[in-house]
Amino acid sequence: MKKRIECQVKICGTTSTIDAMIAAESGADYSGIVVEVPFSERSVSIEQATEITRQTPIPTVLLFFNRPTDWIIEAVNKINPFAIQLLGHEPAEQLKMLKDSLQCQIWNSMFLPVNISQKINLEDMIIALESYITAGADAILFDSVESSSDKVRFGGTGKVSNWNVAEKLIQVCTIPAFLSGGIQPENVRLAIEKVRPDGIDLCSGVESKKGKRDREKVIELMQNLQLVSSK
Repeated sequence: MKKRIECQVKICGTTSTIDAMIAAESGADYSGIVVEVPFSERSVSIEQATEITRQTPIPTVLLFFNRPTDWIIEAVNKINPFAIQLLGHEPAEQLKMLKDSLQCQIWNSMFLPVNISQKINLEDMIIALESYITAGADAILFDSVESSSDKVRFGGTGKVSNWNVAEKLIQVCTIPAFLSGGIQPENVRLAIEKVRPDGIDLCSGVESKKGKRDREKVIELMQNLQLVSSK
C-alpha cells in the first residue's frame, strides 16, 4: 500500500465565525484572515478579526499587506493570532524586526506568475527565499500573482502558478512550505503529488462566492486529501 503524503491545510479568506467553524469542523489545520487589505474582497477589520479569532478552535493566521512594523505589532497584540503572514513587498529586514518583537509565528509569501510562460529567475528566487529563512521565517507560502494592464493581484487569484518552479523552490526550502494559488478539490491531489509541499493554502477553491465559504467544497477537499499517496 502506498503511504499517504502528510500535508497540512490552511483555508484562507475567513470572513466570519461561521466560515471559521466550517474549516475547523472539516479538519483544516489553520484558518487565515485577511486584515485590512484594501484590494481584497475578503478583508475584515481588526475588530472583526479579533472576534473571529477568539471564537475559532484552530490556529488563526493573519494576513497583512505592506503595513508598517508598528502597525502590525499593535494589530497582533489586539488579535492574538497563532501566526501572521506577510503578503506584500515586506523586506527580510522587516520580517526579522517582527520576529524579534512578536511571540507568534511569522510566515512569508513568495509569488509566482500565473502565466507559466513568463520567465522566472530561479536563482534570484532562491536567494530571496534564503534571506527570509535567515531572517527567521517559520513558514513560506508560494502563491500566484496576476498582472493586468491596470493592476497586480497578489494572492486570491484563483489561478494556478508555475508548479514546476514551486517544486524546485520547495525542494531547497528548509522550513515548512505551503503551496497556494488555484488549488481546489479537483486538483488538490495532483498539486500535492507533483509539488510535495508541507501544506496547501486555498481560498477561492472552497467558496460559493468571494468571501463566502462552501461547506460541501471544503468537505470534498478534505476527502480528496485522504486519497493522496506517495509514489
